[in-house]
Amino acid sequence: MIMVLAGTSDGREIVKTLASHGYRVLACAATPYGASLLEGSGALRVSGRRLSGAEIGRVIEENKVEILVDATHPYAVEVSATASEVCREKRVRYIRYQRPASPIKEHSLVFYVKSYQEAAVKAAELGEVIFLATGSKTLDVFWEAAKKRGRRVIARVLPHPDVLKKCLDLGLTPADIVAIQGPFSREVNLALLRHYNAGVLVTKDGGARGGA
Repeated sequence: MIMVLAGTSDGREIVKTLASHGYRVLACAATPYGASLLEGSGALRVSGRRLSGAEIGRVIEENKVEILVDATHPYAVEVSATASEVCREKRVRYIRYQRPASPIKEHSLVFYVKSYQEAAVKAAELGEVIFLATGSKTLDVFWEAAKKRGRRVIARVLPHPDVLKKCLDLGLTPADIVAIQGPFSREVNLALLRHYNAGVLVTKDGGARGGA
C-alpha cells in the first residue's frame, strides 16, 4: 500500500497516476473538501481530516503501508516534519514531492520578507488597499496590522463556510471577501487587482503551480 498525503493539485495527480499503474493507494487530505476532490482518483480509500503523528502511524500499521508520498503544500512544514519522523520510526520509505520555486525577477516593486508578521507591517506601510492572497490561516495578522494604519484588506480565500465565518468574525465585510477556488490565471489576477484598486499584493511562493 502507498499512502499519499495529497494536499495539492499535484498530490491528486500523483494519486491518479499511481492508481492508473495498478498501485494500491490510500489518499489523505486535511479536510472533507480536500477529500471530495480526491473522489474518482482511483484511491482505494480516501481520508478527509487532519491526522496527528500517532494517527499517521496507526494508519501505516493498519494498512501495511510501505511507502508514504508527502505531496502536501510547500508551507505545510509541520505536517511534513511529522510524517517524516513517523516514517523513520515505522521504517517506512518517505518521499517528499516539492514544487519548484517560482521564478521571480528582482524589481523595485517586489519586497521579500521573512515572516507573516513582517509582511503584514510592510503591506500596511505600502498601500491603502491590501490584496491578501495568502489564505485565511494568518488573516488575523494582516487584519490587525492594517487596522492600526486604517488600511483596507481584501482577502482572497477558499469558499468554505468556516473560512467565511472567520473573515466575518474578524470584521471584514462581504465587499472585502473574494471567495474563490484557484488556481488563477494571470488575467484573473490582474482583473481582481484592478477591480479592487489594490495598492499592495501579498502572496507567498507556493511553487510554480498554485491552487488547492
